[in-house]
Amino acid sequence: MLRTWKLTIEYDGTRYSGWQEQKNARTVAGDIRRVAENYLQAEVELHGSGRTDAGVHALAQIAHLRANVRSAPRPEELRRALNAELPADISLLRVEPVDNRFHARHDALCRSYIYQISTRKRAFEKKYVWWVKERLDVKAMQTAAEFLPGRHDFVCFRAPDPSKPTESTIVVVDSTSVRAEDDMVLFRIEASHFLWRMVRRIVGVLVKVGKGELSQQEFQILLDARCDSRYDVAGWTAPAAGLFLERVKYCD
Repeated sequence: MLRTWKLTIEYDGTRYSGWQEQKNARTVAGDIRRVAENYLQAEVELHGSGRTDAGVHALAQIAHLRANVRSAPRPEELRRALNAELPADISLLRVEPVDNRFHARHDALCRSYIYQISTRKRAFEKKYVWWVKERLDVKAMQTAAEFLPGRHDFVCFRAPDPSKPTESTIVVVDSTSVRAEDDMVLFRIEASHFLWRMVRRIVGVLVKVGKGELSQQEFQILLDARCDSRYDVAGWTAPAAGLFLERVKYCD
């Protein structure tokens, strides 16, 4: 009988080459598939709400797991069994039965990411922050981030994706925020979808604004899709370590 489960997953992406399965590389999806197929004794279909790059983390990635099984385990039984075999840096938070038509990526309404910037050296959280040594003008970063919500062409902020050569660079951003909490600066963004490395490049550019190396007007030029060789956006890409997929929203 065909059964589908919705998985809510948290993971530390440090040791993985991203979410999406790849040949000759360890990925989060690859580890989950291996464990699920071993437990269910069946081939499974596993799709996430979106891919995260190498080194990027997730607080609540959503995936669907679909398989033909003779006897379907109870959701909590499945969660416990898979968690027992998964490595310590991948954890299934919830397993829920869903309609077989459910698709983690196609049915998602929007996604949100958080990026953590540390303004001091950290002994225990290096894998989860970007330590920026220079002083940051958080108010200037907040002002720049206020330009982001709405429908924009993010061609200046994306990395060309070989797997999607004709992908549109138009993205609708629902909301953004930049706030300081003690010695941490948190950037949050929610949008319909994201282009490859888009969030990390936005963060890199905002940090340039915070350092006083890029003006509000120059930020607006990039947001207006007026890419210019004077602005090395690719070279300003923020490290993967500070980025977390926060949540994925569905109609329910």
